[in-house]
Amino acid sequence: MILGLGSDLIDIRRIERVLLRYGDRFARRCFTPVEREAADRRLRRAETYAKRYAAKEAVAKALGTGLAQGISWQEIGVENLPGGKPVVRLSGRAARRLAEMTPPGMVAQVELTLTDEPPLAQAMALISALPEAALTGR
Repeated sequence: MILGLGSDLIDIRRIERVLLRYGDRFARRCFTPVEREAADRRLRRAETYAKRYAAKEAVAKALGTGLAQGISWQEIGVENLPGGKPVVRLSGRAARRLAEMTPPGMVAQVELTLTDEPPLAQAMALISALPEAALTGR
């Protein structure tokens, strides 16, 4: 069962300009320590930040709230599994919103895809719910 779908497209040059102007202040406001560490060790850090920025927007849209309705940038984290797959880590109000959206007896899953083709970066998020029994094998 699909609970939410969100997408976002951003111009990487916009993030480059913001990083040049506000630097660490912008990065600390919008990104978790794990996200900053991952982006800052990459050669094309602006692209990494842009994809994560788009991902946060896409997840907020999939949650049905957007970032203007109480969910903060820091409550939506984007990390990568060892194989590179992006995963979403929700906390605070974002995690509570996901719990509210999830029907009883179901488990929510957030899938995320990121891509960039400079000067653009894009993210798509899909929130689905599966029966709890299907995941536990009972």
